[in-house]
Amino acid sequence: MRRSEVLAEESVVCLQKALNHLREIWELIGIPEDQRLQRTEVVKKHIKGLLEMMIAEEESLKERLLKSIDFCRRELNTLCRELSLNSFEEKEESTILQLEKDLRTQVEVMVKKKKERMQELKVLRERDQDLCEILCTPPYSIDLTSVPSLEELEQFRRHLATLNETKASRREEFVSTKRQIILCMEELDHTPDTSFERDVVCEDEDAFCLSLENIAALQTLLRQLEMRKAQNEAVCEGLRSRIRELWDRLQIPLEEREALAPCMSGSKAKIKKALQEEVDRLEELKIQNMKKVVEAIRTELALYWEKCFYSQEQRKAFTPYYDEDYTEMLLQLHDAELAQLKHYYEAHKELFEGVQKWEDSWRLFLEFERKASDPSRFTNRGGNLLKEEKQRAKLQKTLPKLEEELKGRIELWEQERAQAFVVNGQKFMEYVTEQWELHRLEKEKAKQERQLKKTQQTETEMLYGSTPRTPGKRRGPGPNTPGKVRKPSRTPSRPGQRTAPLGRQGHNKENIELSGSILTGGCPYSTPLQRNLTVNSVASTYSEFARELSKASRSDVPSRILNSTNIQS
Repeated sequence: MRRSEVLAEESVVCLQKALNHLREIWELIGIPEDQRLQRTEVVKKHIKGLLEMMIAEEESLKERLLKSIDFCRRELNTLCRELSLNSFEEKEESTILQLEKDLRTQVEVMVKKKKERMQELKVLRERDQDLCEILCTPPYSIDLTSVPSLEELEQFRRHLATLNETKASRREEFVSTKRQIILCMEELDHTPDTSFERDVVCEDEDAFCLSLENIAALQTLLRQLEMRKAQNEAVCEGLRSRIRELWDRLQIPLEEREALAPCMSGSKAKIKKALQEEVDRLEELKIQNMKKVVEAIRTELALYWEKCFYSQEQRKAFTPYYDEDYTEMLLQLHDAELAQLKHYYEAHKELFEGVQKWEDSWRLFLEFERKASDPSRFTNRGGNLLKEEKQRAKLQKTLPKLEEELKGRIELWEQERAQAFVVNGQKFMEYVTEQWELHRLEKEKAKQERQLKKTQQTETEMLYGSTPRTPGKRRGPGPNTPGKVRKPSRTPSRPGQRTAPLGRQGHNKENIELSGSILTGGCPYSTPLQRNLTVNSVASTYSEFARELSKASRSDVPSRILNSTNIQS
């Protein structure tokens, strides 16, 4: 039994005792029955009124609880919908009081969550407004009247993080560009004259709007300033180049040149002004020293003629070069010709350098050819002969490759410009072919001269005896080399007259077998070798010449060495 039920029974017993006690008092007092009934009715009325009042209060409490439950249920449904949460599940078999308490507690929790989300939304919105003002972008689109969901808040946070990164990158770009703009303005001695330039240079960095339009305008301003700076630098560099040129032509002393040293770098307005003043001064001196300047230009012209492989006809075509009337017009003609020649050289510099490389290789090749025909090279003991032969063999390989490479580049150049590439007044490949032909003719002429001289010497020795020679280095005792032992002559010679030793008839650096009568001076080379000496008849490429030369070298060098050995022995 519940304690409340026990307490109710006790209340009934207490009421019964009270009524019995009242009856006893009434008996002792002697209150009549009708008055007892009245008094008992009053007691009943009081007790009944009290109980009815208590019941009414409890019924009122019950109604309030039920209304609270209904209200809380509605609030919970609304809050769950606004917060995008699942509906609250009520516990089964809960009393009215417990249910009301649970619902009311849950409502308080939901209201707190709603308040927190709305507060965070407000904070995010304020930050978004600040960033949008700085970046000049529209605000983030979100409903401010409804409670945001957790996902919407997360998206808002990510959006703000992106804006912060954009702000940081744009600010870094702004600061860097601003620094460059200030440097350019200082270099140009430029004062900000527009509102935008003043905003960039003078205003607080935090107050500058980092919009895309402003960043683009910032870059445009920087490009304009850099363009002006580059133009100034180009002008200053042109002035410096002109100054150096005039210094050299006028032979300005070093002391005067050093006075302008601080202005030989930079492009500020005061430097540009100083350079212009120096150019004007030198131009005035140039007019006063016209002859000296023209002669200096002519020296430079001759240098570029050499670089561009100009022929004598091409050089003579510039008639002002030979004019002795030194006027301003003559100077202008020389300046124009030198400028045109410099431009021509720079435009074809690679080809001219290739031709110069061929020229250098060709001269080296001719030097090796000259040394190859020198008998004294076989007495070498320092290893130079081997080095020369290796270099000569290397040139025999590199020269044709270089010629083919230049031929291809020149053909492409001629196709692109529809004009011939001329070296010393003729096409380069014709020039190369002519050099090879001249070399071949010179080589053949030298060979015929050596053969004629040898024949004449041999005839002289056969008629009058060999010329005494200074003995070479003495050799130590040792076995005689086969083929080098002299055989005694069976035919006695007349007194005072010697017969030329047969072993010495071929002592020159080339072996020659004589035919014909020795007494009559017969010579197989009395009729010189006849060839068609036109350019088209020779080998069209160096490769054919190299093969002939290689064959001749392999057959010629051993015989030279053998004959040289016979001479020394």
